[in-house]
Amino acid sequence: MPDTDHTAYAELHADATTTLSRWTATSPAAAANRDRTLALLAAGPVAMSRAHRPGHVTASALVLDPTGARVLLCLHGRFRKWVQLGGHCEPGDRSLAAAALREAAEESGITGLTLDPEPIDVDVHQVACQGGSLHYDVRYAVFAPAGAVERVSDESEALGWFPPDRLPEPLAGGTAQLVVPALAALARRATG
Repeated sequence: MPDTDHTAYAELHADATTTLSRWTATSPAAAANRDRTLALLAAGPVAMSRAHRPGHVTASALVLDPTGARVLLCLHGRFRKWVQLGGHCEPGDRSLAAAALREAAEESGITGLTLDPEPIDVDVHQVACQGGSLHYDVRYAVFAPAGAVERVSDESEALGWFPPDRLPEPLAGGTAQLVVPALAALARRATG
């Protein structure tokens, strides 16, 4: 399905609207960005497509090892900063969580990833796609299985595991703020 067929995004749009409408934000900034994203979603399913020039919803994931002692980041090939895994939603994605998990698997090469279904953050930031646009990025915690081995994708220069309190430089803005809510999601998973 071509990216311009916005009916392909109807189910994903409904999921994004429901997910964000009921989500309890993890910070005041995330709450403000959730509200901005809900306002964008009022444009309809087109807001899920990269063809939407004012901005579009994306999905990303901070990948943690099973103990929370390491996070997986990629050195992005275009803007040369370390960042969590993620990217554009695709017409086949049925939910934001599924889009984040798909992106994490594609960009890490790791099989057996699992995801906490509740977002851990929402961030709105300027990007160069479509000649300049905004990404309304809904972010999730994703958990790698024990012994996971990563594989660099075409979109990354490198992948690396880092202690949460010693993230690499240069680090993309908004990445460090994912650590605390991701570790909280891991702790909930361990007790739940």
